Amino acid sequence: MIVRWGLDALPEVLGGRRVFLLATKRWDAPVDVVGRWSELPTDETIDVGNAEVLLALGGGSTIDAAKRVSAETGLPLVSVPTTYSGSEWTTYYGVRDTGRRMRGGGGGSHNEAIVYDLGLTLGMPRAVTGGTALNALAHCCEALYVKGRDPDADPLALEGADLISEALPLVLDDFGQRDARERLLRGAAKAGQALSRSGLALSHAMAQVIGGRYGLPHGALNAVCLPPALRFNAEFVPPALLGGQPAARAQELQRLSGFTTLNGLGVPLEDLPELAAEAARRPGALANPRPVSPGDVLELLQSVY
Repeated sequence: MIVRWGLDALPEVLGGRRVFLLATKRWDAPVDVVGRWSELPTDETIDVGNAEVLLALGGGSTIDAAKRVSAETGLPLVSVPTTYSGSEWTTYYGVRDTGRRMRGGGGGSHNEAIVYDLGLTLGMPRAVTGGTALNALAHCCEALYVKGRDPDADPLALEGADLISEALPLVLDDFGQRDARERLLRGAAKAGQALSRSGLALSHAMAQVIGGRYGLPHGALNAVCLPPALRFNAEFVPPALLGGQPAARAQELQRLSGFTTLNGLGVPLEDLPELAAEAARRPGALANPRPVSPGDVLELLQSVY
């Protein structure tokens, strides 16, 4: 993967090829493009015309949509993340409709490059900042104990978790804190790399099911689901993670970011048993180091309701 820092590196990365841009209307095209799609997320078919490369500028939903197009067309993908989602590192993706409800997923995108730029993150709202940063933190945590993980990625995950834990409170206290923003972005980049090399576990299984059902932000769901998942997996969590108190620290960061409970996010109480059963079947739950049943997941969801 080609990784560059600074938007001024984008023309070199694109190499003069014909560019099709996927970005919401809030973003101006950073280079000349031959086509654009702005209604994101989407499950519609996208015609890229005679483009030679895809450019995704945005958060996880935008990059996931671009990865789907890349898989369908065979075109290489250059991602410019504007949040801390980590989606830019993986070749698999979720498909959401315009209401952000999950409509499927797949894999096989042709990821070529990532360009990070601190300036693109400065206008991020508080909830998006906290939610996507906690999603990145979940990537770090789960990469350290998921079944089949790459142990060589552990240092990335541990460093990424420390960077996020240290920088996020500073950013939430002062959104103009450029140094803290940069550390947070670098932590999220390490989290994404660890994610791509190791994978996801129980926290993401719960977050994906609930977020996909109700169109809720993936970051907000990971913020709420990570602490109980860390408690459930306590015997498998490395002692070096987050000062040896990972669940407590994750919960502290969750509350600083303004996230509280599933009830606070509008999840219906009567749906919890069905959500638990579905989450227990997700790949992340099956890759969890401690076996997890629908009853286990229901107890965890009830603990944060």
